[in-house]
Amino acid sequence: MTALKLYNTFSREKEDFKPLNPPLVGMYVCGPTVYNSVHLGNCRTFVSFDILFRYLLHLGYKVRYVRNITDAGHLESDADEGEDKIAKKARLEQLEPMEIVQRYTIDFHKVLDQFNNLPPSIEPTATGHIMEQIEMTEKILQNGYAYETDDAIYFNVEKLAKQFPYGKLSGRNLEDLYNNTRELDGQEAKKGKLDFALLIKAKPTHIMQWSSPWGRIFPGWHLECSAMSSKYLGEEFDIHGGGMDLVPTHHTNEIAQNVACCGKSPARYWVHTNMLTVNGQKMSKSLGNSFLPAELFSGNHKLLEKGYSPMSVRFFMLQAHYRSTLDFSNEALQAAEKAFVRLMAAVKILPSLKTGASTSSNISALKNSVYEALNDDLNTPVALAHLFDGVRIINTVNDGKETITEEDKQLLVKLFNEIIFDVFGLKEELQENKNLDGVMKTILEIRAEAKAKKDFVTADKIRNELLENGIQIKDGKEGATWSFTL
Repeated sequence: MTALKLYNTFSREKEDFKPLNPPLVGMYVCGPTVYNSVHLGNCRTFVSFDILFRYLLHLGYKVRYVRNITDAGHLESDADEGEDKIAKKARLEQLEPMEIVQRYTIDFHKVLDQFNNLPPSIEPTATGHIMEQIEMTEKILQNGYAYETDDAIYFNVEKLAKQFPYGKLSGRNLEDLYNNTRELDGQEAKKGKLDFALLIKAKPTHIMQWSSPWGRIFPGWHLECSAMSSKYLGEEFDIHGGGMDLVPTHHTNEIAQNVACCGKSPARYWVHTNMLTVNGQKMSKSLGNSFLPAELFSGNHKLLEKGYSPMSVRFFMLQAHYRSTLDFSNEALQAAEKAFVRLMAAVKILPSLKTGASTSSNISALKNSVYEALNDDLNTPVALAHLFDGVRIINTVNDGKETITEEDKQLLVKLFNEIIFDVFGLKEELQENKNLDGVMKTILEIRAEAKAKKDFVTADKIRNELLENGIQIKDGKEGATWSFTL
């Protein structure tokens, strides 16, 4: 079995994954800003890192997975000024900011529960770590990489860039960054266009503010992740992740802060997920093609022909590599839904397969192929393709066209259970209704009675209508059985 390779955004290469302090793996993923409902782009990122988390656990690592909640620090303006988005929402709705935070944090957790995500090991908040942010700012000031103005404590990008490749994560040099940074109002106090606020001095009207050595302040966005990752994972840890949209600014500035504070880039592997599109277009509210998870599940959106279950959507996400663009369409979702049902049908059949003296297919090679794909930068679509080779084997053995030994059957059972459920985080939601087995038992009894009375019209009608609804009946010597099918 090959060693796990991860694509490192920092080096732009696939690298052998070697934890800093094995078997412990430190992983930090930038969580949501909780002033609005979680969107599907967030969900794809968190599902992708849930699979990485699960796979590392499966490989035998102990993982400390830290995923933060941004409950302060996101401003309306790129110029480090304006109102905090959470505070603004609280003011408009005449609520306390923490009421807004609580509402959307609960919503975030509910959505990820529906996707069957495991909870992180630690889920810190920005407001719960103001002291750590103040302490980090003091160190950066002492090291000469920040300066104070009447408005804020700013990070001096140009000074750091003389000693460290500031734009390496995004692949852009300082000159390019300067040329692509527009002039913004309110930047007169800055020494350079790329300088960003570590802490911002609060006006009396600002709802969320804290005491500091520089007066009343509230946090800038970038500092919170540096402070929390350092606290829980140390100055240097294994994996830092998030969406690709965080690369040019947020993660670039995180690296700068950590280098300025303690002389080290925080993470050894930078892992990023790609964006979502809808019918080939970027998902956005302005185009009217953006929908929330609840709308996707219910089908209550003008672009959706029907609702799609959380596990069908999770399966759909697995069909694209995490670094590839994922395009939502009704056709693609419906195809994923059918494939998911087929996979779960095979899982149900597998334990009852009859075994023989020999195996027609190489189950050991199938297992190796699945792991080779997962070890190749978590290539879930290729791993899924190999699992469907296993589905073909299950169905042909069940039909009596191939044979399998008991040993190989148990190897396949173990592979399917560990990868489909433990690593991919799928579950048999279409069979979660506890009454379904009872209902199907009754239907099969009615059909058996019809056949006994030679009422084959009724028996065939029951079989055909069930088949149209994705349930296949198979008659055998010991009676009829049912399973989900395409």
